[in-house]
Amino acid sequence: MTIYSTLLRPLAFRFDPERAHHLAIDTGAGLGWAAGAMRAMTRVDSPRLKTHVAGLNFPTPIGLAAGFDKSGTAVRALAGLGFGSIEIGSISVDPSSGNPKPRLWRLPDDEAIAVHYGLPNDGAEIIAKRLAQTTLPVPLGINLVVTNRGLGAAPLAADRIIDEYVRAARILAPRADYLMLNLSCPNTVDGRDFFADAAHLDACLTALGETRPTIPVFLKVSPLGGVAAIERVLAAADNRNFVSGFMFNLAPVKPDAMRTPDAVWRSMRGAVSGPPAAPLADACIRETFRRMDRKRHVLIGAGGVSTAEDAYAKIRLGASLVQLLTALIYRGPGVVRAITMGLAQLLERDGFDNVADAVGVDAA
Repeated sequence: MTIYSTLLRPLAFRFDPERAHHLAIDTGAGLGWAAGAMRAMTRVDSPRLKTHVAGLNFPTPIGLAAGFDKSGTAVRALAGLGFGSIEIGSISVDPSSGNPKPRLWRLPDDEAIAVHYGLPNDGAEIIAKRLAQTTLPVPLGINLVVTNRGLGAAPLAADRIIDEYVRAARILAPRADYLMLNLSCPNTVDGRDFFADAAHLDACLTALGETRPTIPVFLKVSPLGGVAAIERVLAAADNRNFVSGFMFNLAPVKPDAMRTPDAVWRSMRGAVSGPPAAPLADACIRETFRRMDRKRHVLIGAGGVSTAEDAYAKIRLGASLVQLLTALIYRGPGVVRAITMGLAQLLERDGFDNVADAVGVDAA
């Protein structure tokens, strides 16, 4: 038992989930001054964990997933928790208030959350200015998406959607170490199915390529559609040297075999994040690793990472980097160091000198 599980989590769970989330971000924003001291206590320095991915150096493969710090207000304190990378967003070219409330629910029986935020963020210009004077000890990824203009807004034309990604990339690329294109948000109408059309995906990557990206670009895509969908994404990335790899989003449907009774979650909108998302995510990682050009592309794994064993399983299936978010809610900020230390021990146990040597060993 930890102070977080016995004292802080019960206190946080007295608040509405979204209110608790905002309090956590506000606290982090106020602790930026202490980030260096925090990281001195939390970081794990191990040669086994250092990895070079897409031209970037990561002190560990354990990163923060987008969705926690949506507008980049607490990045320094979050890096202070011991992460090997921080990804913020999703960020759109224009500000968005997201979907109507309620839009976030806890599912404690599964250590999961149901998310229907709808991409609220301050917009690319404001966030770019906020990050202008920010320097982190780890790579910063910025997750980009089309603006959610509300449930009653008219659907955007295809060229408008693509233009929004390109404009957001132009504004935010100078502040990022890598960009993540969120091409399958499960919680907005425009974002969910648009890029299932191969022509739309091709057009977007063509337009982005014309900006001549100088930093790595990753594609965050739907986990639905099976092998055909994976191969469609791989084909679109072919001959686009700026595309460094792929990641899978949450599914816009509820996972199978949840512990939480159906009656609790059936009426909740949105996607489920946490351990129930792991089986589908892991299957996508395995199948993509088998098919992709491993000399050009890498995978970032997420979905249900709560322990070192969870992270290690995704690495062994083909992920070069792993991200977490929901574990912070249920296990607290100390989970980052616990997972990182545990991963180093698992690599040592199995005789791997470096985490890169373990990538994909179970994908056959």
